[in-house]
Amino acid sequence: MNARIVEGQYKMSNDYSMSLLKNVHKDLPLPEPGETFLVRGDYEYWHYGCDGFNDKGWGCGYRTLQTICSWIKDTLTSNAPVPNLRSIQEILVALEDKDKSFIGSREWIGSFEVCLVLDYRYDVVSKIIHIPNGKDLIQYIDKLKKHFEDFASPIMMGGDKDCSSKGIMGIHIGSNGNAYLLVVDPHFIGKAKGINHLQSEHWIKWQHFSDFVNSSFYNFCLPQVQARKQHEGHSTTG
Repeated sequence: MNARIVEGQYKMSNDYSMSLLKNVHKDLPLPEPGETFLVRGDYEYWHYGCDGFNDKGWGCGYRTLQTICSWIKDTLTSNAPVPNLRSIQEILVALEDKDKSFIGSREWIGSFEVCLVLDYRYDVVSKIIHIPNGKDLIQYIDKLKKHFEDFASPIMMGGDKDCSSKGIMGIHIGSNGNAYLLVVDPHFIGKAKGINHLQSEHWIKWQHFSDFVNSSFYNFCLPQVQARKQHEGHSTTG
C-alpha cells in the first residue's frame, strides 16, 4: 500500500460530510431475545468517499476513526473538528509513529493508530484489547459488555486476515448464550437514502460472534470517555 495520492486524482463528485446520517443503528431489530448494551450519544456515519475523497480499498480505518471522533466531539462538546484523512496522517507523523512518506500515502491504519489520534486530538485515552484469533472472541463478552455499561463509547475493531475496519456500537447477548456485535461498516459508497437503506443492505447489522474469521486476530480500541449522563437507556432486554 505504498501508492501516492496525486492531487485531484482521488476526488469524487460529491461531498456529503456536512449532511451525514447520524445514529444509523437506531431501531435496528434485535437478532433474538436477550440483553442489549449500546453506545449512548450521537455520532455521524463516516464512510468511503463521504467527503468527496475516494479512499475505496484502503480508508476504512480512517472512516471508523472519523465516526468515533464525531461521537467524542459531540460528547465532549469539543471545538476540534473531525480530522480529514490527510490530517490523520499528519498527526501520526507528528507523533513519530509513521515516517514522513506516510503523508499522502494510501496506507491503512488500525486500532493502535486510532488510539494515538484520539489521544492527540481530543486528549482521550483508549484501551486496546488484543484477541489472538476470532474463535476466542466469545471469551471477551463480559469485557465488551462492561465497556458499554461503563463508557458507552463507540469501539474500533480491526484485524489481519479480516482486515476490514468495523465500528462497534453495541453487544447483544442472547438467552441461550449467543452473542452478537452491532457493526457499523464504513465501506459503503455513495449517498445513503436513509438509515433504513443502510440497514436493509446490511451496512449496519448484528453480526454473530461465529461469523468473524477464526484465523484472524482482532484488535479493539475502546475510548475511555463516558457518554453524557442525559443519554440513558444503554441496556435493554427483549
